[in-house]
Amino acid sequence: MFLGISDFSILAVYFLCILSTLACVVYGLYNWNRGGEEDIQELKEETK
Repeated sequence: MFLGISDFSILAVYFLCILSTLACVVYGLYNWNRGGEEDIQELKEETK
């Protein structure tokens, strides 16, 4: 019994939710400002 949860499947889902949240945060931080420069260049070309 860990954290008051006796069923392994519920415990596995609990930890998978936490791990997926952490993975999404890491992915978001890694890709925070990617691709922004290309968009600015495209906008300048369109305004010309």
